Amino acid sequence: MREFDYRRASDVPGAVALLGAEPEARYLGGGTNLVDLMKSGVERPALLVDVRELPLDRIEVTDDGGLHVGATVTNSDLAAHPEIRRRYPALTQAVLAGASGQLRNMATVGGNLLQRTRCAYFTDVSKPCNKRVPGSGCPAIAGEHHNHAILGASPHCVAVHPSDMGVALTAFDAVVHYVTAEGPHEVPLAEFYLPVGATPHRETALPAGALITGITLPPVAAAASCYRKVRERASYAFAIGSVAAALDVRDGTVRAARLAFGAVASRPWRAHAAERALIGGPATAEAFAAAADAELAAAEPLPGNAYKVTLIRNLVVAVLTELAAECRRTEEATR
Repeated sequence: MREFDYRRASDVPGAVALLGAEPEARYLGGGTNLVDLMKSGVERPALLVDVRELPLDRIEVTDDGGLHVGATVTNSDLAAHPEIRRRYPALTQAVLAGASGQLRNMATVGGNLLQRTRCAYFTDVSKPCNKRVPGSGCPAIAGEHHNHAILGASPHCVAVHPSDMGVALTAFDAVVHYVTAEGPHEVPLAEFYLPVGATPHRETALPAGALITGITLPPVAAAASCYRKVRERASYAFAIGSVAAALDVRDGTVRAARLAFGAVASRPWRAHAAERALIGGPATAEAFAAAADAELAAAEPLPGNAYKVTLIRNLVVAVLTELAAECRRTEEATR
């Protein structure tokens, strides 16, 4: 590990100023991803700016009835918050599926959004990797890629984004708030992660030195939501496929639908084609399968990860069937 300096920020402008003065600085929140990358040599910051004590640890109701979540809210506090559990159950489920209690107690919302891929070629500095060293190649394409991308990849990178939380936030149209030396800004999560293209090392739309201060969740139109994750072992592991979904069904017809996939692309994948196919149609397993097929028609799997197409299709049908049944029970209870 490279020797580094450490500073604790006392306020947001001070944190941004510290990072602006040192091009090789990094913000430190819970450190659950960054410290691991420093130990392996992937990240080699000259300065760590500790932002954990900044006043960004609250969850508050917004004027329009949504929620604002501060960037230093821990994953544990996010998952346990009564308003998150009541309004956005898929988000609570995603956070609880993501890591052990010890990690959730340390990890922060802002850091979770910025965690980096767990591709073995990226985390091994002895191997080439376009995400780590631009222009060095992507050995995963011809090598080990069973848990790599089937959607939105490129000849330059097929790694997947590891966040469970990010998948649920994508389904709920979250907005990311951040601060630069010029002041506060915001960007929809749908635009926060950049397409992989020819520049896989450029992962987000954040300007250099920007500090995430929080996220905003808008009021939810769909009545029921769920997050379902498939992993290779029963204990905590990164997903090989996941689905976050929210559904509103009335009189057997889908009135609103939100759908996002995880572990299939370089970013949480919003399934717009599937949503369009669902809305206005019947809430049946056949319709859910057809919607999944509409989204997965764009999939370009590699030889070792073609199973993900079937996996995600089955997950979509299972999750939406479960949510449709929940909507029916709610509807019957209110008659």
